[in-house]
Amino acid sequence: MAERIFSRSMALAAALLVSPVAGAEQRWPEGFLSRVEVLALIQTLNASLLASRSATMTLERWCADHKMALEPKIVATRVSGADKPPSDETRQRLRVDLSEPVKYRRVQLSCGAHVLSEADNWYVPGRLSQEMNRTLETTDTPFGKAVAPLQPFRRTIDMKMRWSPLPEGWELTPHRAQSGEGALPLPHDIFEHTAVLYGQDQKPFSEVHETYTSGILDFPPQAGATPKD
Repeated sequence: MAERIFSRSMALAAALLVSPVAGAEQRWPEGFLSRVEVLALIQTLNASLLASRSATMTLERWCADHKMALEPKIVATRVSGADKPPSDETRQRLRVDLSEPVKYRRVQLSCGAHVLSEADNWYVPGRLSQEMNRTLETTDTPFGKAVAPLQPFRRTIDMKMRWSPLPEGWELTPHRAQSGEGALPLPHDIFEHTAVLYGQDQKPFSEVHETYTSGILDFPPQAGATPKD
C-alpha cells in the first residue's frame, strides 16, 4: 500500500512539473469532440482579433487566459535578412507614392516558448516618431507596443482560414463522438489576416500580414479552466 501511494505521489509530482510553457508537447487528442473544441477556440481568437485595436494585446490576453507562459508577454523576434518591397496595392492603401520610404519588418510573435504568429509589416517611418522608429529598428518590441502612443486602430482588409479541424460538410455526414487514437494533427498555418493600421489623424501608417500558427493551441484541453464551487 505504501509503495502504491508513493508511486501515485510521484506520478502527480511529475504531472505538476509539466509547465504550460511546454504546451507544445501537450497536443490535442484525435476525436470528434476535440476537433469541435479546437474549432471553437480558433473562431474565438479570430473574432477577438477582428474586433481588436491591437493584435499584440489580444495575443497577450490569449496567452494569459490559457496559462501558456509563466510571464504572458508577447515578444517579437525579428527575422534578419528578410526584405520584401511594398506592392503597388500596399502603397495605395498606405497613401504614399514611390518617393515616400516604406520600411519592412518581419517578426515572429511569441509568448514563452510558443510562436503564435508570423507577421510581415510595411510601415511609413515618416508618420512615426523618432523614438518609435528607433525602437522598431533596434529592439524586438512588437509593432503594436512600439506605436501605442498613436492610439492606433486597425481595419482588416482580408481574412483567410488556412485550415479547419472539421471538413466542409461535416454536419451532413455520420460521425462518431468517441475519441480517436493519437494526437490531432495540426498544420503550421491556421488562419491569416491582412490589416491596415491608422492613427488618430485617420492616416494609414502600416500594413501587416499576419499568419497565426498552431502555436495558438499550445495548451492542453481545459488548461485555463478553474474549478467552480
